[in-house]
Order: sequence, then C-alpha cells, then structure tokens
Amino acid sequence: MKQLIIHGDPGIRNGAIVRYGGDDGDGKSEVVCFGINRNGEYHGPDRVQLWCTVGAEDEYEDYEKRNFTPHFLDVDRVDAEDVEVVRAKSDLAI
Repeated sequence: MKQLIIHGDPGIRNGAIVRYGGDDGDGKSEVVCFGINRNGEYHGPDRVQLWCTVGAEDEYEDYEKRNFTPHFLDVDRVDAEDVEVVRAKSDLAI
C-alpha cells in the first residue's frame, strides 16, 4: 500500500485503477485507488492535488480494517498527464 499524490485531476474517483511509472515489469505500476482526498480547491497550489491511498486489489481488506499506519506509507508523486486511467471509478462510485 502507498500514498500517491497526483498533481492535477485525471478524472478519477474511489475504486479507480490507474497505471503510472513505477517498478512493474513494463516500467509501470497498476494500482487500485482505495481512498482519495482532494486538496487545493480554494487555497494552496495553482492546481488541485489528489492524495490517493493505493495498492493491490488484495490489500483492500487491510485498507477497510485500517490495518496500516498512514504516516509510514511510501509516497509517490506524479503529474496527472503521466497517469494512465484504466478504470475511472468503481461500479458503486457516484
């Protein structure tokens, strides 16, 4: 599980599946966005930032049960243009 900070808004919501430059075999990591916090709408940087808790699908149960320490997650930063959206949101997302 990681914290992914996206500079800009690629149009994703909870349950999204995204690929970004990482340590996967083809150079990109595919992760599921478990939770997204939107920062910078009114104050802050010149464009919005999405702070996403991401991980593999099998880590979702740990996320639901809060079986992790948020402050000790690794952090990746990426621009919205560098994110490839596989699925924009889950079936139940509004």
